[in-house]
Amino acid sequence: MSTTVVNTGTEGKTWGGGNRPLNASYGKMMMWFFIVSDALTFSGFLAAYGFSRFKFIDSWPIADEVFTHVPFLHGQELPMIYVAFMTFILIMSSVTMVLAVDAGHHLNKAKVTLYMLLTILGGLIFVGSQAWEWATFIKGDYGAIQTKGGNILQFVDTEGHRVALRDFAVVEPKERTAHDKTNGLWFVEEGTLPSYTVEEVIAGLETHENILVRTQLLDEHGQKTILSREESLKQLKQNGKAVVEGANLHVNEYGSPLFADFFFFITGFHGFHVFSGVVINIIIFFNVILGTYERRKSYEMVEKVGLYWHFVDLVWVFVFTFFYLV
Repeated sequence: MSTTVVNTGTEGKTWGGGNRPLNASYGKMMMWFFIVSDALTFSGFLAAYGFSRFKFIDSWPIADEVFTHVPFLHGQELPMIYVAFMTFILIMSSVTMVLAVDAGHHLNKAKVTLYMLLTILGGLIFVGSQAWEWATFIKGDYGAIQTKGGNILQFVDTEGHRVALRDFAVVEPKERTAHDKTNGLWFVEEGTLPSYTVEEVIAGLETHENILVRTQLLDEHGQKTILSREESLKQLKQNGKAVVEGANLHVNEYGSPLFADFFFFITGFHGFHVFSGVVINIIIFFNVILGTYERRKSYEMVEKVGLYWHFVDLVWVFVFTFFYLV
């Protein structure tokens, strides 16, 4: 039996069995495949966030009221300042990565080492800043009341400025103990108790006539609805269920708990990517110092991790836009 081999004329060419499709090495191609697949994952997350936001657009938290903190500047409300700083640091780390790749093309070990170090420092600052922002978001600032329907009631003065529960709640001299499996029902276990009870907040509201309740619903001007004095007391007494301090996967003092769920999941997923990039960059950085790529006469590994780092930076631009700007 004879075998006939048909030549197509593509042997050795880009898609005919060649080793460098699209004039890229195998490693670069695999990095691009990973980036495309990861981009689709982030796109799905952000699309879900966008759908949920516009479905509950009348009760979604206002970013300028949530992200107002800056380290070492306690008591001052500076909306978006620290987030802008984080974004600037991450973008500048992308610039230093470009410079590291360019230095690698010229086989300049000293400059590659310097720019890789700056990139790593930028990534560490960003990850640390994100951890601080998470801690601040979880801790909360003002506190609020959750209604029986799951809505959030906040407190403002007559000029519309937020008022913290600690500024008016009347603390009753009694001991409160959280339920757990040893002192409560066997199937009921509470988390950390809030600083105040609903009754203490109601008592404080009754004694402070200049404080009103603000709901999470937005009016026609895009501002949260402020109730009258009578409506404030009525709403709190009839529908007040629990005190909420900060945000977690179940409640959110700033508004819809969905906002907190998406915030922790998407920014956490991105933060994991940044942290992974920092670890990889550190490994490549030490390889540069040891002269591994100098002996190979190629700094392609720096270029590969550079592609990943630029992708992480680009994703943050979309996350920043969705969560903080829109």
